[in-house]
Amino acid sequence: MATTPTPFDPESPDGRRALIRRNPEDESEIEMVDAVWGSDPRFSDGINYRFVRSEGRAFPKRRCLIPASEFRMGTGDHRYRVTLDSGNFFYLAAVWDPPLADWPLSYRILTIPAGADVIPYQSRHGVIVERRNVMHWLDGTLPNEELFEEPPRHTLFVEPLRAQASLPL
Repeated sequence: MATTPTPFDPESPDGRRALIRRNPEDESEIEMVDAVWGSDPRFSDGINYRFVRSEGRAFPKRRCLIPASEFRMGTGDHRYRVTLDSGNFFYLAAVWDPPLADWPLSYRILTIPAGADVIPYQSRHGVIVERRNVMHWLDGTLPNEELFEEPPRHTLFVEPLRAQASLPL
């Protein structure tokens, strides 16, 4: 399990990531555990939901964070990487679901309408939690409306991902 933030890529084949949460058996402890991205499709007509719209929802339990150095997105044939303009890593707000039968511990990313920096590329993106707000998200000590605010313009840096050129050996 990676202990440093890595790019969050929705096209990752297995979606396995480290997530940070309160230990459900000892709420005073913060833990990092391995989980799979997406809901158990047995409970949603065979669909594996990977995102949850945050509007109008409280998320009182099972909050978690996904450490990321960037997130990736795509429209058509174009792929982009999105980083904080400051270069800092961040977290994506998520909720986790316990393992059930043969489905492992899993998580879904919360989304908000895209802000000024992302709207030219797609209509929504994951809720970004900056490091100073980690405990506020995990413990619910700030209102979601404050944590889920649209990032100010020029907070996110969007750049195209270029295919790696094949080099002759």
